[in-house]
This record gives sequence, structure tokens and C-alpha cells, in this order.
Amino acid sequence: MCERVCVVKLALVLVAVVSLMAPGRASAEDQCVVLDGKEGPGKGKHVVLIAADDEYRSEELIPQLAKVLAAHHGFRCTVLFAINPEDGTITPNYQKNIPGLEALATADLLVMLARFRELPDEQMKHIVDYTNSGKPIIGLRTATHAFRYGKESVSPYANLSWDSTTNPEGGWGRAVLGETWVSHHGHHNHESTRGVVADGMADHPILKGVEDIWGPSDVYTIRSLTGDSQPLVMGQVLTGMSPTDPPNPDKALLPVAWTKSYTGDTGKTCRVFTTTMGHAGDFQSEGFRRLMVNGCYWALGMEAAIPAKSEVSLVGKYEPNDIGVGGHKPGLRPSDHRLSL
Repeated sequence: MCERVCVVKLALVLVAVVSLMAPGRASAEDQCVVLDGKEGPGKGKHVVLIAADDEYRSEELIPQLAKVLAAHHGFRCTVLFAINPEDGTITPNYQKNIPGLEALATADLLVMLARFRELPDEQMKHIVDYTNSGKPIIGLRTATHAFRYGKESVSPYANLSWDSTTNPEGGWGRAVLGETWVSHHGHHNHESTRGVVADGMADHPILKGVEDIWGPSDVYTIRSLTGDSQPLVMGQVLTGMSPTDPPNPDKALLPVAWTKSYTGDTGKTCRVFTTTMGHAGDFQSEGFRRLMVNGCYWALGMEAAIPAKSEVSLVGKYEPNDIGVGGHKPGLRPSDHRLSL
């Protein structure tokens, strides 16, 4: 009788192990990727980066930014993704799940590229708590419209939807980052962006060593920037998708990168850096990569440590898919972005 019980118990254990090892079953350890940085000014600082946009290949750009920050500057980086809970794969167009947001409790900096998310309240609370913490925030591209709630939503965070009309108008993006989604100013996928340093901003720490900003992203329309927003880089609309194309004379220069501050519900104020660039192709530009790295230093109050020309060489392979909803590389998991440093 005892032998029969032992055999049954062993069989149950084997079934459990096989179930956990089966394809499509995600382990708790594979909900995010953590890159422990080498030596550098960022040693001891924890950066949490969110890749949850379904169009501009944030699932490839954001891990590469994390690798640059970890490998060249010493930051410890945790990268979070939109995950399909059914199979544990990175699925950018799954709008309702970014596991691992509890990492924000120990973060020194949040970097976000997200679009139209409607997260469960328990996940959204981590973002809201961080937003009110007084710690710095960086938003790229569609982070201006990171959240979208239906009109019938009863979530306590529905007022943070990009299209909120009150309290705050324009939602989280406009209140925190300075603007929400308005429209494309350049012709999407036909006109690219040349970054032009804003008047009087050449000596700003974020622009130290930054040259030749160009990317295939189009310039976003800016209605107005909120609070104490200070434009650093203006977006010049080019007539084509090459950096040598001439400017479109009919399109005014609009801000594509700016700083501001945000004071949350707790009364604590943080530094914010926002850019409406963030197409995966933009990260091929050394100038744009340096803008992002310097922005992290500045947001953390580490501008004195920004070198004359920050090291921003790509780490490992960076061959992002073309942009477009549904155009991500299928079947990848956070662990596929691990890096031996």
C-alpha cells in the first residue's frame, strides 16, 4: 500500500514538472529581463523600462536601450513587456498585461514606451504610485498616449486615459509628460524627422555631445506643452525617409524633445524628459541614442557625470522588424533579451 502511494505521488510530481516545462507555459522568473550593469557612473541605480507599444517596435528598442545603459554606464536595468498570459510570449498588441511592475518600488528611474494600455487596477497602481513618488520619468513616442480606457470603464484610473476631458485633461500623458496624442504633423511613413536644437538650448546637459539627430519617425503634432515644459529639440519634417531629403517648407518645426517637472498627489516633484521620437529605426541614430542616455543621467540628477561624448554603441545584434501593428517577432520571451555582461 505504501509503495502504491509513493508511485502515485511520484507520478503527480512528474506531471507537474512536465506541465511547467511544456512550451507556452511561462515561469514567474520569465516575466521580465534584468540586466546587471558593469562598472560605471550608473552603478547602484535601478532603471525600470517598459516596452508596451504595439506599433513602433518598443519590444526591440527598449531592451537595446537597457543594454546600452547597463553595458556602457553601469545601470541595473529591469525591462518589462506586454505579455500574453496564455503562452508567456511578448505580445505587443495584448493591451492588458505588463507583469513585473512591482519592480517600480525599487526603481530610481522609469523609462516608458507604451501605447493605449488598459491594465488591471493592481498593475496600474504600481505606475500611479511611482508617478506620485517624486522619482524621475522618461517617456518616448506613444507614451504621451500610454493609456486608453473605454467610456464605460469603472476603473479608478480611467481618468488617466489619453482622451480624458477632465481631471486631468489629456490624461496621464498630458499631465505628466506634457502632451497627449493629437495627430501626425509629418506624413506617417513618408516623411522623416531631423532634430534641430532649440534656440538657446545648445548648452543643456542632455544635448552634450549630441549631433546629427535623425530618424524615420514622423513629427507628432503638439497642441501645447503643459507646465514648465522647455523644448530642447525641434522636429524638422523632411520630405522623404532619408536623412539627406530636404525639409518640407510647409511644415513648421515642432518640439520633439523637452524637459519638464511634475508634482504628484503626494506633493513630491520629479524631473521629466519626453521625446516624441521612438520609432525603432530612430535608435539606429547615434545622436538619438546619445540624447536618450544623456536624458537618463539628467533625469536622475547626474548631469555632472555626463561625459563630453557618452558611449552609446549598440550592444549585440539590433535588427528590429519594420513598424506596424502585429509586425513583432512572434514567440519571443523576455529571456531572449538576456545579456552576459
